[in-house]
Amino acid sequence: MAEEEDTYGIADIEELEEMEAPDLPYRPADPDAGDLSIALIGTGGISDQHLTAYRDAGYDVVALCNRTREKAEERREEFYPDADVYTDYDEVLAREDVDVVDLLPHPVARESIIEDSLRAGKHVLSQKPFVVDLEFGERMVDLAAEEGVALAVNQNGRWAPHWSYVRHAISEGLIGEPHGVRFAVDWNHNWIVDTEIDDIEHAVLYDFAIHWFDILTCFMGAAEPKRVYASYEPSPSQRADPPLLGAAIVEYDGAQATLSFDADTKLGPEDRTYVAGTEGTIASEGPDLEEQTVTLYTAEGYATPDLEGTWFPDGFRGAMAELLSAIEEDREPENSGRNNLRSLELCYAAVASAEDHEPKVPGEVREMRGETGAASESK
Repeated sequence: MAEEEDTYGIADIEELEEMEAPDLPYRPADPDAGDLSIALIGTGGISDQHLTAYRDAGYDVVALCNRTREKAEERREEFYPDADVYTDYDEVLAREDVDVVDLLPHPVARESIIEDSLRAGKHVLSQKPFVVDLEFGERMVDLAAEEGVALAVNQNGRWAPHWSYVRHAISEGLIGEPHGVRFAVDWNHNWIVDTEIDDIEHAVLYDFAIHWFDILTCFMGAAEPKRVYASYEPSPSQRADPPLLGAAIVEYDGAQATLSFDADTKLGPEDRTYVAGTEGTIASEGPDLEEQTVTLYTAEGYATPDLEGTWFPDGFRGAMAELLSAIEEDREPENSGRNNLRSLELCYAAVASAEDHEPKVPGEVREMRGETGAASESK
């Protein structure tokens, strides 16, 4: 009798038949009208992914702003020849024809720009990590509501094809209630040497892993994390300054998630996502974030969807598309600042736990002590 009830035992998985993959809306969904004008404030390295995505989607970018004019002009020539170039973002915010501002500067430098943009009545897409202080983030969420504008965060991993398919499968109930989530990421992050990221002490658990804490929050839905245990250590062969080894365990009622990062894997990189639920399992694996194979296991059989697209740049298209659609439909975007604060609570708790070697409760750790420092717990 016990063997018959063991629906997901190894022997039973081997006996599962291949089935047609469920058709899920994992691709970015563009707004219907597409008549909103966008301005980029900040045209550094990652801006090429934003602009590639927007150009491919046919979005209307009318202005590019950077303190170094030449950088903005280079992006204009490459992507949007008709866009205007500025060195002062106040001039961008003064334009009545700018509906949305995409803010790319680093978190601390971005704070005043977020507030000024909201007060100017502009819809905002903020780069991740959204803020370094939860209180400030909460005030910006409230300010956006007061001004009647949308505030979203560029958590572009939500629209990476593999993660987007997984989160839609979970939300459709295809695997029941998730109770075991595992992420394992092994890659070479030493490219950050001689960049600003090399100065961020928690480049792995904070700047990079915010994508994983965010997608975990999406996978778990309304479930509230109870405790986080985390650690970080330098690898003996790393060239980057920040410790490149990190791990975290997140506890929920009736569920647990583990996250493992080795950013000094110079050969044989691998990226895995595994979600076990009460009615099935869904997993994704591949050599990197771009090349992933998803497999769904249910009592009806197993399926491997043929996914289109890649995280870069499709994830960036998805983040902006969701904001534009929300504006058009007069609703809060799924990637809203309010929603993203839950992910930051998880991330801050992990950083603080790694620092103190003690479990932390998400929400009690309120800020990062500067972008190169540790998380600070409220007393």
